Amino acid sequence: MSDLTYYDQVNINGTLKLRALLSELPSFVKDFFRGIEPTTSIRTRISYAYDLRIFFQFLLEQNPVFSSYSMQDFKITDLDRLEALDIEEYIDYLKLYSNKNNDTKYITNSERGLSRKMSMLRSFYAYYFKRGLIKTNPTIMVDMPKLHDKAIIRLDVDEVVMLLDYIENCGQELSGQKLRFYEKTKIRDFAIVTLLLGTGLRVSECVGLDLNDIDFKNNSLKVTRKGGNQMYIFFGAEVFEALYDYINLERKSIQPLPGHENALFYSLQRKRIGVRAVENLVKKYAKQITPNKHITPHKLRSTYGTNLYQETGDIYLVADVLGHHDVNTTKKHYAALGDERRKQAAKAITLREKNEKE
Repeated sequence: MSDLTYYDQVNINGTLKLRALLSELPSFVKDFFRGIEPTTSIRTRISYAYDLRIFFQFLLEQNPVFSSYSMQDFKITDLDRLEALDIEEYIDYLKLYSNKNNDTKYITNSERGLSRKMSMLRSFYAYYFKRGLIKTNPTIMVDMPKLHDKAIIRLDVDEVVMLLDYIENCGQELSGQKLRFYEKTKIRDFAIVTLLLGTGLRVSECVGLDLNDIDFKNNSLKVTRKGGNQMYIFFGAEVFEALYDYINLERKSIQPLPGHENALFYSLQRKRIGVRAVENLVKKYAKQITPNKHITPHKLRSTYGTNLYQETGDIYLVADVLGHHDVNTTKKHYAALGDERRKQAAKAITLREKNEKE
């Protein structure tokens, strides 16, 4: 049995991946990644490395100043050779850029993708500028891409009921191999979806759960949040029943592979279930209930957050349970749901009684 936890292994794998990415980038960028390590997750740093690779790829392909360069030729002083116009051209490039190895494959960045890449580039420049290693910071002269608010996609109350009922009973519609597969995973799938809907866990938090993280005496589970912080989340009777049935029926019959003995949820390969597998099973069931809604594990999290806010009206409670570090993040996503409550407040106050007609 390995002494490494799931999160230890995630960090090890992420670190190896980041090192491979950094070997492809100019050598001076390693200082930046060492500098941000205490305040960022390995997943964030990997995303930053991918974004930086695109930035330097843009300079190589689109900027004549660097036409004779290779990726490793860039020096930190080259950052001072860029002006605000270069950064604006980079934003245009991001809106539709081609894969270097396949000129016919174009990748369009979403608004959030553009914003994230520009936020990273600002942090990148700010790091060296603050330390006096470069003299200019053209990124602050360029406006950040505008972000438009998106409607929250979530399951309605009746859709939640339909989804859970379907997972429990859809075997009646199946036959052959599909039925055998369903019977092997039905209790697990029901427990996972019930857990996500009943606690608002992130999918990464769900797959990272170990068996000993579940406390049936106190109806709680120990969750490792983004950034590595741990907290206890409490669950209700429906989650209790779904988890209890899974652990004492389906999970008990599984002989896990070495290194996966502690995992709560298993794949058919007897390994800890992965994020992609949970995403796929949620999509598989949800499209039968709500084909016009793109339901993901994160949308189940939104469903939980919405229901909790509508029931309590306490945005701080929602932020705490969802593990948001900043309540403004929660307000941005859920406070708009208070519109109907505010409308009720408007109707509740009468300033002047109307005279009844005689």
